[in-house]
Amino acid sequence: MPETIIRLDGVSKSYRSYARDIDRVLEIITGKSRHQSFNALEPLSLSVASGEVIGVVGKNGAGKSTLLKLLAGTLQTSTGSLSIHGRVSAILELGASFHPEMSGHDNVYLTCAIQGLTRSETDAAYAAIVDFAGIPDFMQRAVKTYSSGMLMRLAFSIATHVNPDILIIDEALSVGDGVFARRSFDRIMEFRKAGKTIFFCSHSLYQVEALCDRVLWLDQGRIKSQGAPARVITGYSEFLQQQAAILAPAEPAAASGAAPVVAVATTHAGVPQVLNVSVRVDGRLAKVHTLQSCQNLVEVDIKFRAAANLPMPSIGVVILGGDGRYIASAGTLNDGITLHTGSDHSGSITLRFPDFPLLKGCYVLEVYLLCEQGLHIYERVRQVAELNVEQHSLELGIVSLAHHWLAH
Repeated sequence: MPETIIRLDGVSKSYRSYARDIDRVLEIITGKSRHQSFNALEPLSLSVASGEVIGVVGKNGAGKSTLLKLLAGTLQTSTGSLSIHGRVSAILELGASFHPEMSGHDNVYLTCAIQGLTRSETDAAYAAIVDFAGIPDFMQRAVKTYSSGMLMRLAFSIATHVNPDILIIDEALSVGDGVFARRSFDRIMEFRKAGKTIFFCSHSLYQVEALCDRVLWLDQGRIKSQGAPARVITGYSEFLQQQAAILAPAEPAAASGAAPVVAVATTHAGVPQVLNVSVRVDGRLAKVHTLQSCQNLVEVDIKFRAAANLPMPSIGVVILGGDGRYIASAGTLNDGITLHTGSDHSGSITLRFPDFPLLKGCYVLEVYLLCEQGLHIYERVRQVAELNVEQHSLELGIVSLAHHWLAH
């Protein structure tokens, strides 16, 4: 059995708030409480085995970041005990630990020292850190002169080069742009394959389900559910839909945040690109289509360009309902389809939906260009086309399932 690398017993975190600054002093002098307490994290117990990948989901304010900061050691517990065996590296607020007046070089040594590395260990890792960050010409400059992208590159590179046993990631599965975003994604996947323990907090439910062995769903500082990713993510998604319907029934779920959010990388040079997407219904090309349920052929034509230095990408097509819910999807990776390109690295593929089976309603198509593993997203093309489906029958629901009746 894998050893337990993290154990929390009744761990909580609360904060005090004062109406006036003088109330802090008066509380000390009089011994009477003059504050209000806010519990960011209620007492919880949790054990994590070495090599586990744990996903953390929940709405804003649920306690996710508080939990990760306690694990990273940047916050102290209010109650309970927390034991961690091994070196922890956290990708929380990238660059937050840097001293703005110090050079990139000096911040590398400072950050590594905070992480527990000796001078000689940092010397040995320094060249790899700089090479991965890709900013060698700026290492002697004060980091206050760095762009946000440069700060992210350097912070990410340090965090993943200190040889941690536990990696904590808060909304940063891949950072930076273009080639570096892909390199950072590959780096984290290397940690996963190497059997490192990972905590991954994200609103990208697709990636949480795909990457994690177990998922924690936090709500108001408590663990509402934990267990198999598919089960917890399904429950959490339904909860978000219900909340959206209660709070803003007239507002599309996509706008209210009820639909699962997928982290998206903007297209940059050096990575695969979508060149063109078009949608045809019975051969007719248009942006908005009106069609009859179970009667028309819907075709999605996708032209793309692969990258010479990267594996062949994969493609996904998603159908969303008018309320932002994911209705259906199809992906080349899931269906075992390999893309092909010519000498110029460009290619094309068509997805067909014969006798389009969705019932009446308004649907929107989106296209994703993903890595060969179907996890890292190079590009997301929104609002590819709108499909307004009509029907003559009285069938209810979303889809018309193939069926037959047997009379006895």
